[in-house]
Formats: sequence, structure tokens, C-alpha cells
Amino acid sequence: MTKPNKHYHSALKIMLSGLMTRYKERVSDVDTIINAMIQHNLINNEHDIINDHIAFRTFGLPHLGIQSLEKIMLTYGYTKKDCYHFKTKKLTAYWYAPPKDIANLPRLFISQCEIKQLSKKAQNIIKHYTKHITKDPVNNLNLENGNEIDDFLHTPLWKTPTWEDYQYILNESEYAAWVLYNRYYLNHFTITIQALKKGYNTIELFNNFLESIDIKLNTAGGKIKRSKDKKLIQSSTVAKTITTKFPHQDGSEHYHDIAGSYVEFAERINNRDGFEVGNADKIFESTFTSEINK
Repeated sequence: MTKPNKHYHSALKIMLSGLMTRYKERVSDVDTIINAMIQHNLINNEHDIINDHIAFRTFGLPHLGIQSLEKIMLTYGYTKKDCYHFKTKKLTAYWYAPPKDIANLPRLFISQCEIKQLSKKAQNIIKHYTKHITKDPVNNLNLENGNEIDDFLHTPLWKTPTWEDYQYILNESEYAAWVLYNRYYLNHFTITIQALKKGYNTIELFNNFLESIDIKLNTAGGKIKRSKDKKLIQSSTVAKTITTKFPHQDGSEHYHDIAGSYVEFAERINNRDGFEVGNADKIFESTFTSEINK
């Protein structure tokens, strides 16, 4: 792949800014955490935060999935790295290293639900909403236009599911239900913890800080998730719910609270790169009903 030109660099910055702007509007914990960090002199402003990585979720379907979404980031100079499999959750993921010629870009983590591994009924429900997508929508985008990419990532590719369909998918795959409603909305961004000042620069210390400001943490597998080599340590908030209107099969419409996005925290020791299946498997549950209802 040729080296990305300056127009792609500009588009990448616009896209990342747009992602964060809408993500902050949707996830109230982001401002709560950033404001508390400023008040405690951890940072001067939000731009001081080093974003370890951002993450997207998608469906493993023709014209969608990792192979589609990654085209944007590969064009912008990201490099595809390791593949991860989550057998129980029926997920596959890759991470992508950012281009080195722009400072402080986040890593990227893209996962997809392997739809063929779901029940026939779940597959049929999901395909009912996505069947009109007969070509890869990314192929129609001008990747030099950051605003166009930003709009694409925040524009639904299919209609809102009925509440009954959403509930059926939720009972089989909470990840798939999240994608069915949220589409490509940013799933989370990640604060780099080891870069913070002493007293806050480990996950354990930062978790204590978060709980002191009443932030609810994901407890799946424990509040602290450690890689086998002990060099990648992570935690996350529990997704706040979003109130949204769903159509019902009887023709009525009603509001329901469902999982939105969350915030993650990562501590990397000795420049440890990449990700860990065991950690990520439990981080995924930040949007699960079991965590939200605790």
C-alpha cells in the first residue's frame, strides 16, 4: 500500500474528532471522568489524554464486517496486526497499529459477530435488516473527505429493529443486539493510564479514583483484567443506558433503555503492545445486561 497522502492525514484527524465529539455527547461518563481529572490536576484539558485505542463492533456479513470497515483505516496508514477469536461469544477481532508519521494516534480494535454461528432464527432476523446492503458501502466513500467518513459512521445502514427482534437477538448474543441498534457508533475509547502522574498511573490506583467519583466499573472477571504476561492491565466502565424509541410488531412505538457505549482504561508495562483475548473477552461485557443491572 502506498504511503497515505496529506489529504488522508487530514481526513483521519477530522474523522477521529467527529467520533469523539458524538461519543462524548452519548456517554456522560466521559465528561465526568475528564472533568474530575482536570480538577485533580491529572491533566490540563482533554487533549492531554493519550488515547490507547478505539473500538468498533460490526457484523460478519458479506459487504459488512471487518473486511469492509478496515478499508478506511488501512487507507489512512493503519497496519493490520493480530487476529483474536472469542469462541463462546462467537466473535473475531483484529487490532491495527497507527501510522507512525502522526503523533499520538490511537490503536484500533475492530471486532465482528460471526453471524453464521448464530441460530437460524437470529441469522434471519439480522439478514432481514441488512439484506438491502448488496455492495460494500465503504467503496462508495471519498476517503479523502473526513466529514463524509464521520457522517457515514454515524448514519444508520439499516432501519431500527422492532423491540421484539431486538429482544430475541439480545437473548442469544448481547454483542449482536448492540450492533443491531448502534451500528458503527464508537464502542469505546481508552485512557492510557501509565502516562498519568504518580498516584494515578496504575489501573488499581485509577480504579480507586474512578470509584471515588461514583463511576461504575465492569466487574466481569474482576474489576482488573490482566494479560497472561501481566504487562497489559485493563478496566472499563459499565455502559450507560440510552433511552430510544423502538417500533413494536403491533404497530405501536415505545421507549426502552438499552446499552450504549463505555470508557476503557489501559496500563501497558514496558511498551507492551497488542491485546489479550482473556482481557477483551470480559471487557466486551461492559455493554451486557448482567453488568448494567448489577
